[in-house]
Order: sequence, then C-alpha cells, then structure tokens
Amino acid sequence: MIKNNYFFSKILVFSILITAFTTNKATSQLTNSSSNFWENVHFGGGLGVGFGNDSFNAAVSPSAIYQVSPMFAVGTGLSFNYSKYGDSKLIAYGASALTLFNVIPQIQLSAEFEELRINREFGFNGSTLDDDYWNPALYLGLGYSNQNVTIGLRYDVLHNDEKSINFDALMPFVRVYF
Repeated sequence: MIKNNYFFSKILVFSILITAFTTNKATSQLTNSSSNFWENVHFGGGLGVGFGNDSFNAAVSPSAIYQVSPMFAVGTGLSFNYSKYGDSKLIAYGASALTLFNVIPQIQLSAEFEELRINREFGFNGSTLDDDYWNPALYLGLGYSNQNVTIGLRYDVLHNDEKSINFDALMPFVRVYF
C-alpha cells in the first residue's frame, strides 16, 4: 500500500507540474498574442450505448480542451453513465481534468484525472443493497492521432477491482475534438 501511495504521489506531482507549465504558457500566449481565446478551444467527448441479455448501458462524456500550442492541450470534462443489469443498476457521474501532449503530430500522450460519484444498487433475492462512494481514476494514455481524432489505449493507475466501474485498468479510447 505504501508503494502505491508513493507512486500515486509521483504521478500527481508530475501532473500538477505539467498543468502549471501549460497553464502558464497559455496565459503568456493570451497576453502576448492578438488571437482570440475561443479560436484555441475545441469541444468534443464521447457517447456510448450498449445492449445485452437483460442489460443496458448508456454513457455521455462531453469535454473541452484549450490548445496551448501545437503540441500541448489542457482541458476538462464531465461524465455520466447509467447501467442496468437484471435487478442491479449503476449511476456514475463526475468531472475530469486532462493534459494532452503530441510527441509528434501522430502520437499523443495523455494524463487524465477523473473523480466519479458511484451509486450502485445490487438486487438479489428480492432485496437490494446500496453502495454509494467517490472513486478516483488517473488514466495515462497513448494514442494515434489523425487531425481531430485520436484512437489509443489508456491505463488507470488507481484501478480498484472492487470499486472501479471499469472491468479492467487497461481500456481502449476514441477522442474526437472539433
């Protein structure tokens, strides 16, 4: 447990430094440039829906990024997920902060911290058990970019098998910004 906390603190400090650097760079660009702030803001996110045997899942995750430079972007997002499996259901909602770095135009590294409020109801034998809690996630990702679309894999370094709404810490993603 101590080793995980040490690793988490290193990642958190690194993320804060990158965010501070990019925020400082964005502020200096705004004051030194005659360009409009909104020209560098891009909106996007994700939509998802899934059906199965006695199950349903829907997810909405809008986000916005500020393109600090051709290589760096910082942003924020919202997330909402509803799932129903038999007599059990899950509602998850929250927000995230992300940093994107394009090593070259086609390769994108990302770090995203997400905090979700999880409300779960487990139904069994005619009764229900409620479980409500906050769940943090820190995703580190690598993707292939083609203009405004990025496809890749991300890994949740804080993944908890009992609390996370994702089955696995490693998952694919598609990011689209306009």
